[in-house]
Amino acid sequence: MAEAGYDVLTIKNGVPVKAWTRGVSLEAQAEQQLRNVAQLPFVYKWVAAMPDVHWGYGATVGSVIPTYGAIIPAAVGVDIGCGMMAVQTSLTANNLPDDLKQVRHNIEKAVPHGRTQHGGRGDRGAWGEIPKIQQQAWGQMSPGYARLKQKHPKLDPRNRVNHVNHLGTLGTGNHFIEVCLDESDRVWFMLHSGSRGVGNRIGTYFINLAKQDMRKISANLPDVDLAYFKEGSDSFEDYVEAVSWAQDYACINREIMMESVVRAVGQTRGMPPFNAAVQAVNCHHNYVVREDHYGEKVWITRKGAVRARKGDLGIIPGSMGARSYIVEGLGNEESFHSCSHGAGRAMSRTAAKKRFSVEDHVRATQGVECRKDKDVIDETPGAYKPIDAVMEAQRDLVKIAHTLRQVVCVKG
Repeated sequence: MAEAGYDVLTIKNGVPVKAWTRGVSLEAQAEQQLRNVAQLPFVYKWVAAMPDVHWGYGATVGSVIPTYGAIIPAAVGVDIGCGMMAVQTSLTANNLPDDLKQVRHNIEKAVPHGRTQHGGRGDRGAWGEIPKIQQQAWGQMSPGYARLKQKHPKLDPRNRVNHVNHLGTLGTGNHFIEVCLDESDRVWFMLHSGSRGVGNRIGTYFINLAKQDMRKISANLPDVDLAYFKEGSDSFEDYVEAVSWAQDYACINREIMMESVVRAVGQTRGMPPFNAAVQAVNCHHNYVVREDHYGEKVWITRKGAVRARKGDLGIIPGSMGARSYIVEGLGNEESFHSCSHGAGRAMSRTAAKKRFSVEDHVRATQGVECRKDKDVIDETPGAYKPIDAVMEAQRDLVKIAHTLRQVVCVKG
């Protein structure tokens, strides 16, 4: 019998934590968060920690939390449905221009990104005049949102919720769009984003609602952010409806952005006609879903983790200057069919800004057409765990289908 690829943390008054963290760091704060979650009475079997695990708001990023009869909204988080999309094209490296600045410029022009005006009027990361494709997509999604805001008026757009004007936009932080080359020099487009402003509003609202419910019953939680909804309650049903809607929004958001990226690259001078549907992957890594495990239907919350059933295709990005991977799931039941969602932060954004200089960032992103200024230092490769070590730690969770190296990176 093969040796297990994880270590076990024994939790007093709780379920175990199985941690795929051999060869990578597990910070004390993240471990404590895992221990806190494992003490909740409705956690099923054990908690699984992926090799990119690190401290996060509410619950540990890089954790898989199976629950029976309850869901923790803060474990899903406020970037509901955040995830990745990648498409393989018929282009090769030889088809790309020698100077990739125009490719980056065209993508940046086509997809709103970043944030200005505190997200208010004139925000560069939102649409001013909504394109027709976004209007059509929102027309299909708006009835579901109307039902949600009828039950929960604080989700009403009169409270300045960004929804249709964020559809097909990138956002900020670690969200990105990349042009990559695989091991055969085939060109891929890859992007990372989620449910944007409307998902944030939904997540924040229900996290606070869960905390209010916990105060009513004087629940004794190891961490106030682990407030939960019990299955069968009105709040539970409303949350499941809301989070499912936001996850659909996130998926559509990525699809619309990818269409914009394909058009933008195609409009670059000298670019030949190409097919951008050779192979496509679109996967969440911040979400909750009901699945069958060990003969039971349970809720699986993947907080910074990707579903990796046998044969599932997933995306594990590195950082701005590191390799990324298209992977195929091995269906490891002990991880609840999951794998990491990236390299994982090795330090906070504040620490990265103190430790690294613009010169460090320029060296780390040599050969990549991307921003090389002080405002992206918190996303520099050194702020993340080594992607090679992360991949080695999860050899029993996924196998590598394609290895990608980025040549263009657009950051929010």
